[in-house]
Amino acid sequence: MAMDNQETVLQALKDHLKPEQITINETIKELHGKDESYHQMELPDIVVFPETTQQVSAIMKVSQQYKVPVVPFGLGSSLEGHVIPKSGGITVDFSLMSKVLDIDAEDFLVTVQPGVTRTQLNKELKKHGLFFTVDPGADATLGGMAATNASGTTSVKYGVMRDQVRDLEVVMADGTVIHTGNKAAKSSSGLHLNGLFVGSEGTLGCFTEMTLRVYGIPEFITAARASFASVKDAVEAVVSILQAGIPIARVELVDEQSMKQVNLYNETAYLEKPTLFLEFHGNEAGLKQDVEFMEEIVQGHACEEIAFETDTAARNQLWEARHTLAYAYIHGYPGKKLMVTDVCLPISELAGAVNHARENLQALGLPGGIVGHVGDGNFHALIMMDMNDEGEVAKAQEFNERIVVYALERGGTCTGEHGVGIGKQKYQKQEHGAALDVMEKIKAALDPQNLLNPGKNIQVDNKEAIQ
Repeated sequence: MAMDNQETVLQALKDHLKPEQITINETIKELHGKDESYHQMELPDIVVFPETTQQVSAIMKVSQQYKVPVVPFGLGSSLEGHVIPKSGGITVDFSLMSKVLDIDAEDFLVTVQPGVTRTQLNKELKKHGLFFTVDPGADATLGGMAATNASGTTSVKYGVMRDQVRDLEVVMADGTVIHTGNKAAKSSSGLHLNGLFVGSEGTLGCFTEMTLRVYGIPEFITAARASFASVKDAVEAVVSILQAGIPIARVELVDEQSMKQVNLYNETAYLEKPTLFLEFHGNEAGLKQDVEFMEEIVQGHACEEIAFETDTAARNQLWEARHTLAYAYIHGYPGKKLMVTDVCLPISELAGAVNHARENLQALGLPGGIVGHVGDGNFHALIMMDMNDEGEVAKAQEFNERIVVYALERGGTCTGEHGVGIGKQKYQKQEHGAALDVMEKIKAALDPQNLLNPGKNIQVDNKEAIQ
């Protein structure tokens, strides 16, 4: 969208922000016109860098006055085009709002601004013997993680982003500032606004502060790498581990093709078979029993090799291999773009879904692998495609369609953690049915001019509002 009133809007913003907090520089606009996804870049008209909640409120009031769309931006690590400004307008970059405001060690709570990253927070928490559990792999901002209800490797034990949020400070579309919760561990008062705003992808308001739950650093941590004869064996081993009640902290699946990429990229020599990366948190005596029980279980599922790591450096190397897998594929297929799919199913349906995905990858002749946080039924396919090859792009999209439909038909969801953004909108009616109408009414009530990240997540058609 070409902003006809750009000079007027710029002048209005200058009444509330310093000159260095506002830019129309083309390079900076390009950095804010894309994320880590395969979706096409589109540029904002203006990028702003607020430092306070009051400035965010002023930006929203300018947006309302001049009917200019607003897109919140963290680090751009999202995977479904969430931060791409489909209608142009103002991108609000929260990188200057990156303070850890309060660490309440006694209540296991921390209050942060949205631009704080996961790594930054854990560095501060470590001084207090605490850590923040949600680990999506990327060093994303906590504001972005809340916006997409991120999860990742530790969700099987500690839960997803929504489970950690006690309170959000939100600037609404009209500039009003609200709080969605409090510091109490539970409440039966009012509607559950935390649950509504977490995962809303910037379509209902801009987060300016968050109070989050944190945990004590475990006394003892053991990691393991277990290789299996087939993906089916690996997935069924996970199901058996969970059914046995073993308190596992992380369990990740990496298929055979992906293990080859791991070895090439990290110069490791891991067995190139379907592999589970596991981690256990607790006290040493208790973990010894859990690990022994786990070993018995995996041996009953055609486990071909199992190795344990308790040393911190060795454990970090193990998880580094898992977390850098996307980059391993990108490095291994120069000139191609990475597409990451994301579905989640009931755990009883997971083995069938993973096998279905592998069969379809092979049938369509697409290079890629399957990985996932299989402890909670969530898995991804990493597909490399040439964006200039219409045939490859069409095959990748067809593959994505097939695995999403498979998941939805079995009581699953089209996205377990990456969010809806642009890429998963077409599945919303199939997944939610009449509930989607309720979501659209909420969006229309809170953002009647449809100026908050329009074209993402829950859509409301109001083209006249965006000039």
